Amino acid sequence: MAKRVYLFNEGSKDDRELLGGKGANLCEMTSLGLPVPFGFIITTPTCREFFDSGNKLPGKLESEYRVALALVEEHMGTRFGDPDNPLLFSVRSGAPVSMPGMMNTILNLGMNDEIAEGLARKTGNPRFAYDSYRRFIQMYADVVLGAEDEPFADVIEKHKAAHNKKLDTDMTAEDWQAVIEQFKQLVDFPQDPQEQLKSAIEAVFLSWNTPRAIVYREMNNIDDDLGTAVCVQSMVFGNFGETSGSGVAFTRNPSTGDDHFFGEYLANAAGEDVVAGIRTPLPITSLEETLPEVYQQLFDTQALLERHYRDMQDLEFTVQEGRLYMLQTRSGKRTGRASVKIAVDMVSEGLITEKEALLRVSPEHVEAFLHPMVDPDAKQDIVARGLPASPGGATGQVVFSADEAVEVSKNDTPVILVRRETTPEDIHGMKVAEGILTELGGMTSHAAVVARGMGVCAITGCEDLNLDYKAGTVTTDDGVVIGRGDTITLDGSTGEVMLGDIPKTEASSSDDFQTLLTWADKHRRLKVRANAETPEDAAKARELGAEGIGLCRTEHMFFEAERIDQMRGMILAEKKEERATYLTKLLEFQRADMLALFEVMDGLPVTVRLLDPPLHEFLPHDEEDMAALSKRIGVPVEVIRERAHSLQEVNPMLGFRGCRLSIVFPEITEMQVEAIISAAILAKEKGLNPFPEIMIPLVVNVREIRRITEVIEKGILKAMEEKQVSIPYKIGTMMETPRACLGAKRLAPAVEFMSFGTNDLTQMTYGFSRDDIGKFIGDYLDRKIVEQDPFVSLDQRAVGRLMKIAIEDSKIGRKGIKYGICGEHGGDPKSIRFCHEIGLDYVSCSPYRLPVARIAAAQANVLEPVPE
Repeated sequence: MAKRVYLFNEGSKDDRELLGGKGANLCEMTSLGLPVPFGFIITTPTCREFFDSGNKLPGKLESEYRVALALVEEHMGTRFGDPDNPLLFSVRSGAPVSMPGMMNTILNLGMNDEIAEGLARKTGNPRFAYDSYRRFIQMYADVVLGAEDEPFADVIEKHKAAHNKKLDTDMTAEDWQAVIEQFKQLVDFPQDPQEQLKSAIEAVFLSWNTPRAIVYREMNNIDDDLGTAVCVQSMVFGNFGETSGSGVAFTRNPSTGDDHFFGEYLANAAGEDVVAGIRTPLPITSLEETLPEVYQQLFDTQALLERHYRDMQDLEFTVQEGRLYMLQTRSGKRTGRASVKIAVDMVSEGLITEKEALLRVSPEHVEAFLHPMVDPDAKQDIVARGLPASPGGATGQVVFSADEAVEVSKNDTPVILVRRETTPEDIHGMKVAEGILTELGGMTSHAAVVARGMGVCAITGCEDLNLDYKAGTVTTDDGVVIGRGDTITLDGSTGEVMLGDIPKTEASSSDDFQTLLTWADKHRRLKVRANAETPEDAAKARELGAEGIGLCRTEHMFFEAERIDQMRGMILAEKKEERATYLTKLLEFQRADMLALFEVMDGLPVTVRLLDPPLHEFLPHDEEDMAALSKRIGVPVEVIRERAHSLQEVNPMLGFRGCRLSIVFPEITEMQVEAIISAAILAKEKGLNPFPEIMIPLVVNVREIRRITEVIEKGILKAMEEKQVSIPYKIGTMMETPRACLGAKRLAPAVEFMSFGTNDLTQMTYGFSRDDIGKFIGDYLDRKIVEQDPFVSLDQRAVGRLMKIAIEDSKIGRKGIKYGICGEHGGDPKSIRFCHEIGLDYVSCSPYRLPVARIAAAQANVLEPVPE
């Protein structure tokens, strides 16, 4: 039988998988000689045993942890359940991957009527004893007994109102005793400390599968099977008096990354008061003023921990009667900008290497440099100010609950979630919100930490506001009333709240960001290209580091107003000669477009996909539009209607599209090839170096490729002979059908490159319509039928296997083929890592995903180098 219970002096920071992050770090701090209240940890495999046994603790677990408990008693010099010398515990979750606030915690466990009296006698501080007791009852009722918190909060508020008490700190021991008696009327909780402990352990394990924890794991791609450890730690008390308190601190600023000690502290308060945002705390420097020796010890400790872990640390601490205790350290959540600055600074400081710095930055965090900010010159109607908890600019309609946020956002309406304070139960609303605004809480409150982790703009501690949930309004101190559905703008970088939609500016880069991207380019193997059709997109792509265009969708060039009628005329033409007239006009448009792309992408490859969508997509579908088109191009409405009807298909995505158009209408392909190559020739005449790559879409066998390649090469040779010039070019195919992947060995001799179109390949592998998947994918994810939306992150098991088969088999048929991906997955970090692992040469994504792709590609190579 594996060991299930570990004392804090039996583990280390390397035991995260076994002891959870919190437990492993408590062990590490203990080994460093830091002041850590002693305790023990129940392992994550025990959690899995618990679930496998139908939510029952293993039979011998209680006897195992009682042995550990006795050793903790000996270490602390107190006894669990002894009224004369009581030992109390905190019981906390601790997963291998940090999930702040998502699972349950119980503090002051071991209290009962008799022990509360004994604690009051021992400490000589009855107010502290009964405040601790009422906190325990309230928390135990919520976490273990499943009671609603509101009735308990109402008891406290009504008592304060009746006795003219404004703050919790104004309450006396007698006040708390009266509250406790009312609490007992609300729930029947056990007086036996051992029963409390057993139930608390079960409750923490069960909290692994609370809705908020499940949502958080989905958002952060955390494995459902990891489970959580349970940390049982001796209690220390920040609510003991004015020389006591609790705080949260970061070794560097988690919003900006600046290298200065940052945090918040509440005197005479328990730790949950700081984290939950129940009271707005003071800056950590306030501790230096009131307890300078404690502050210096804390400052030295944070410096030690950052050097030891070689990363910015998030610390939780308690001061009891002037003595410091460390309760937690972990790698701190940070904004995208902060993550980049910290990583680059730590390389300069010699703490980490370039490769380690790349792994410290989440690819998603890179988007912080690509998102808009509130235009400082356009700010107006500033109605309130709070703490700048998570930077960026956000505009949306005001909603007052997480459920409301989800409901309103279903219509793609941007929302700002406004709360008195957020709790982990709000996670589903925070996920869909453009921004978060809270009346209470500090820079380390739940709202601040979670928003920074998600990259969502947030303002906390905005005490200029007064919320009225029932009325659906929030009123500022100046009397401005903001109602449900009103539009406001948040500036998460300054903490300003503004009425209306304030203009935004493009997100700005930074020297640190450019340094990180330079390192990414140095350490990645995969090339990164862009999906682009316009010179503007291509220019932005090149600015953001594109090494070519991996997908130019030529059909997008025909949808502009002045061109669409020419395209429609070509489709409606009944004779080849008439069609040729329209194609000549389209040739001029396409040649100009291609020349513009070659100019922007001078010296880099441009992969041009031949016409792909079904022709009916270009035609009007209602009578009014048909009549208007008839007048413009002189084709009878009846002809337009009949042609549109004849092109309609039951399943157009599997119909007359892609290479099938080239087979039936080779003249379209001839026009496109002439446009591409003649544009390349013009570019070369201008002194540029164009590299066109012509890509055939939606093939299923080699005969299609051979037939279309004949048309392509004929057009290329004709153009080159006319100008007596040679242009480098390649001919390849998109790999979008399962049959193409399974028959890649036969396709290989006929192509020079293969680009996986994983949108269609996923669609055909799953039999899911990417346009209709929204109707059921939510249920599939909720019921764990699929682990992820396969159109968001590449399905490696089936779609990925087809890709691997295609690569391995095609290498048998021909050496030197280049492999790429040009579906939406080309910008997904998880998919990029898979593309690296299977040996693709490049990924192609939308321009604004390029920095993400560059860093993800580097991370993939750092984690698992693939031989060149």
